[in-house]
Amino acid sequence: MRPLSEIKGLSPALRSQLGKLGITSAEALLLHLPLRYLDETRITAIRDLRLGEQTQVEGVVVHQEVSYKPRKALNVSLQDDTGILHLRFLHFYPSQIALMQPGQRLRVFGEVRGGFFGYEMVHPTQRKVSEETPVNQALTPVYPTTAGLSQNSLRKAVNLVLQPALLTETLPAWVYASLALPDFASSVHLLHQPSPDSPLTSLEDRSHPAWQRLAYDELLAQQLSMRQHYARRKRATAPAIADTHALADRLLAMLPFELTAAQQKVVKEIRQDLGQPYPMQRLLQGDVGSGKTIVACLAALQLIEHGWQVAMMAPTEILAEQHYKKLSSWLQPLGITLAWLTGSQPKREREQSLSMIANGEAMLAVGTHALFQDEVQFKQLGLAIVDEQHRFGVGQRLALRKKGATSGQATALEPHQLMMSATPIPRTLSMSYYADLDVSVIDELPPGRTPIVTKLVADDRREEILQRVYEACTQGHQAYWVCPLIEESEALQLQTANDTFAYMQQVFPTLKVGLVHGRMKPVEKQAVMQAFAGNQIQLLVATTVIEVGVDVPNASLMVIEHAERMGLSQLHQLRGRVGRGAAKSTCILLYSKQQCSQIGRQRLKVIYESNDGFAIAQADLHIRGPGELLGTRQSGVPMLKIADLERDEHLLDAAKPVAEKLLQTDPAAVSAHLQRWLSQAEEWIKV
Repeated sequence: MRPLSEIKGLSPALRSQLGKLGITSAEALLLHLPLRYLDETRITAIRDLRLGEQTQVEGVVVHQEVSYKPRKALNVSLQDDTGILHLRFLHFYPSQIALMQPGQRLRVFGEVRGGFFGYEMVHPTQRKVSEETPVNQALTPVYPTTAGLSQNSLRKAVNLVLQPALLTETLPAWVYASLALPDFASSVHLLHQPSPDSPLTSLEDRSHPAWQRLAYDELLAQQLSMRQHYARRKRATAPAIADTHALADRLLAMLPFELTAAQQKVVKEIRQDLGQPYPMQRLLQGDVGSGKTIVACLAALQLIEHGWQVAMMAPTEILAEQHYKKLSSWLQPLGITLAWLTGSQPKREREQSLSMIANGEAMLAVGTHALFQDEVQFKQLGLAIVDEQHRFGVGQRLALRKKGATSGQATALEPHQLMMSATPIPRTLSMSYYADLDVSVIDELPPGRTPIVTKLVADDRREEILQRVYEACTQGHQAYWVCPLIEESEALQLQTANDTFAYMQQVFPTLKVGLVHGRMKPVEKQAVMQAFAGNQIQLLVATTVIEVGVDVPNASLMVIEHAERMGLSQLHQLRGRVGRGAAKSTCILLYSKQQCSQIGRQRLKVIYESNDGFAIAQADLHIRGPGELLGTRQSGVPMLKIADLERDEHLLDAAKPVAEKLLQTDPAAVSAHLQRWLSQAEEWIKV
């Protein structure tokens, strides 16, 4: 890599500004690509201007004034041989007033609008020219930037690194043979300095072959890195657990249900992984209610049967407690001791749990992020199960992995890892961001689950919904009423859980109404949830803390307030809290006609039309992009900057086998390619 300090013409101040964008090498600057382009290769006569188009005009300033009503503005009139164009600046500096004096020839670029006195441009770019000043010979790139770093400075910096030595190919020609893509040097040149006849539409929507070439290179780098991590994991050491399952068979014989074919298939895959001498890293995904917990429990029993401890971690206390109770009911009859560990435990109870984990009495520890803490020491940890894994940061998952015990061996053993997600992962995400994991899918629901009816209802029909809730509760069923906020927010003006709770108590004096939200003390939350599970509360007003892990089969009605404000994954998870028993279940999405955005309408349409978690996840990827879907603010995985998983799925399909072949045949090329593409980023690591 060439540091920027070796590039002649880059001042220390400019290098410092580039550093704010994460650009510290010439290669990184080369791959800092434009967001869009301006066509400053031609000058349009004022009489030929069209409303809404962005164009360049040249003329002489014939009038300038600063007006103060209705607000302060700099008004300039620019004239060419065919007419007058008005320029308006609401924010301006003395230097601009000095530049645009009457008699000065200017070249301006901006969007043509209709103004009070005719065509105008508001805040166009402007520069002083003479009649001999040539027009640009290439489209003008507009780059992502930061405060204090001008577009002109960025363009000059990029031009300094467009050198043949930095534009060599990193990979052999066969990699691109079947794709008919241009070479790297011409692609980079074209994107930074496109000729006037370059198709602007395909440049800006990134379908141009030059963009496609770089998108393919980026996806290939991602695949290479992820496969390297996959291979590195296979070189680590983990306890090889024999595929004996006496405990699992005893549990299955006690259960009132049988495993589905999909569950049986996944259990077999996990058992095979656990028998290997390197750490399993398997992602178990399945839709809401597909039965992931029993699969995880059977995996835990395989370790416990051979004397190894298991840790199961969940992101919230409500979810962790649900797991603890369910697992206790299954495992305690088998004589297995469990420990419960959260951050809010009383000191004595916590110390007792820590002691049981450290001395090996507790074979299964269930808890929240408290399991990460340094004071938690396992005697012999063999398996870490992480539920809703995308909610944990990369550092937290790594901390749990490092708690594997040596078990008296010379080499430290890493625990196996089983990560679970009730948010199905679209195929392209699975192929790219999860390429270093083995993925198991539970793709069928247990028999007896009744389909959930979803209804979209505007909030001006609230009285009808209240009547529906009352009827459900008086007929022996239970209901949820979900609110997005706990306290009043002037910015969003959303209905609050506290106000709703008070209102429901007033409207339904004969019903038992409960309230649960994230700011309650864990003991209070636990008491409310137990009362609801025991049918002592008929209507539960809640925030989205009930999104995952709550299992009350008698609850058959859910009302979600301000559904237009929630994400698709969250709506799907919430809806999955009903339909867990035999009764017909309904989820009512209350939305505000006034506050529902276009994206909000898209989400509501998707959730109304589909109960399929995978179809919903695909739509979520389309609406939100992979960043939010993965929770990458915490994950430690850098996002793709050029490639788009939906647009470029064909390139991802092509990159996967090529990456496998390169790793086997040309390690030097792999190293050079990763150096170019990933030098500025954290490693694409999953732990």
